[in-house]
Amino acid sequence: MENKTARESVIYQIYPPSFMDSNNDGWGDLNGIATRIPYLHQLGIDTIWLGPVYDSPMIDNGYDIRDYYKIDPKYGTMEQFESLLEQLHHIDMKLIMDLVINHTSDEHPWFEQSRSAKDNPYRDYYIWRPAKSDGTEPNNWRSFQNESAWTYDEQTDEYYLHLFDRKQPDLNWEHPPLRQEIYKMIRWWLDKGIDGFRLDAINMISKHPDLPDASEDDPHPIGQKYYKNGPRIHEFLQELNRETFAHYPHILTIGEAPSLTMEQVLEYTLPDRKELNMVLAMDMMRLGKDPHDPWRSADWSVSQLKESVAKWYEHVFARGEYGVYLSTHDHPRMIPDVVGHHEHNMTAAKLIATFLHLIPGVPLVYQGEELGLPNTTYDRIEDYRDQGTVHYYEEAVANGQSAEKVLSGIHKRSRDGSRSPMLWDHQHHNFGFSPDEHVEPWIPFPEKRGLKGYSVSEQEEQRGSVLSYYRHLIAMRKQFPIMSHGSFTMLLKDHSEVFAFIREWQSQRWLILLNFADIEAEIDWTQEYRVFPTSMVKILGNYPHTAHPPHLEEEQYIEDLQYLRPYEVLIYRM
Repeated sequence: MENKTARESVIYQIYPPSFMDSNNDGWGDLNGIATRIPYLHQLGIDTIWLGPVYDSPMIDNGYDIRDYYKIDPKYGTMEQFESLLEQLHHIDMKLIMDLVINHTSDEHPWFEQSRSAKDNPYRDYYIWRPAKSDGTEPNNWRSFQNESAWTYDEQTDEYYLHLFDRKQPDLNWEHPPLRQEIYKMIRWWLDKGIDGFRLDAINMISKHPDLPDASEDDPHPIGQKYYKNGPRIHEFLQELNRETFAHYPHILTIGEAPSLTMEQVLEYTLPDRKELNMVLAMDMMRLGKDPHDPWRSADWSVSQLKESVAKWYEHVFARGEYGVYLSTHDHPRMIPDVVGHHEHNMTAAKLIATFLHLIPGVPLVYQGEELGLPNTTYDRIEDYRDQGTVHYYEEAVANGQSAEKVLSGIHKRSRDGSRSPMLWDHQHHNFGFSPDEHVEPWIPFPEKRGLKGYSVSEQEEQRGSVLSYYRHLIAMRKQFPIMSHGSFTMLLKDHSEVFAFIREWQSQRWLILLNFADIEAEIDWTQEYRVFPTSMVKILGNYPHTAHPPHLEEEQYIEDLQYLRPYEVLIYRM
């Protein structure tokens, strides 16, 4: 396979349940992914991040692993996985697996042994504590489900810790035999030839050894300062690297590590520290979300975007690597809650694509993003599948909130907003998600919005579609190293709507202009003396070619650029 640097990659996340069903059970599977390899190849991405396909009870759609060594039958067989991997490698495409080693399913044999007796050899594979002297739980930490992070187990009269669902007990990384079991499993997968891992919640594996109570004023969820970036996190990651990753030099390791300072990012990613290749820059994906309440929205500004991009570039870009993304299986899609609405959705989708591929960092595209898919909403709570969503609804209604108000918040914030099935063929009832068009998927297609124009089949035939725009951007990234390696200089820092910057690499210099507003934006270049006097040639825009702005290859000057239309993108070679 071609050996590319991590920085030159374009990564595509597949959420397996919702990508493609091949056997008419309404659930995406490995053979379904294999049938769409030509589509992925034509898109131009070089690396697939595959969501977890391990054996699982599916309480959290595979992020609750029951057996690390087995493929869940809902996805297929190990032979089908190996065939998929071989087909991808044949066309020089890499596959990294999603790996969850902060917790397992409570149906994992380790946990079944652990809970059976206090003197069982597997007891210390998990984190057990007795009640406090007053009979209350070991501490006041809250899980990401906004309930106690402790569950009482009658069999041994103790509590076990779970930062996520109670059916996802946390592993005890303080216990050396547990770590060795994990390293053994990781080597087993790497020996199969996979190209690396995206490591879920990796900065949570080291907890404060005293498990102290947290202040009730802590941000959601309470207690996180005692389990994010814990006291032994770097010791654990360096041992993990030494025991596994270091023996496979061409793999890619990506850490999901929320709540990092820039100094901590470097600790995770500097090559000489031998921990991870990169972490995910998660702050941009949280635009429009209330940091203190996951079910509430918040105002956001273009200045927040500017600060985030500049911060990551200034502190990390020259020394470590990081991935940038705006949508994922864990967060609602950007459209229309953050940018775009109605007639501007497709234009805004191209703006998001340009931003993602032109700012410094490795772009990660979440399935459907290349079609401009909006966030999905459902009229009934019965149509939502995410356990956290359902739990929040039941609790909020029980506490006296109206069902309509609770659903309104869920519409914008539920993880299911990004999990509806891919739209392959608009001529089929189920959009070609299953071979039999009468098969209903595991989660419904959205009901509250029209789907016309969003399917792959329609966009394949539509000139100027979002899909064709993504293909063009990704092809440009392969052709022009400036997009992955170029320096970054911010312009118009105080402009409230326009994000403007210069990328520069060797003899090339590009100007990128992005209007994040749904209205026309005016630009005053008076203070930007550093870009005068320069003639430019337009190389990309997201509006059809008209007299304004000039056609491609027409020379113009920056002082002539006085207005940008709603969500307009302009890229110039200077």
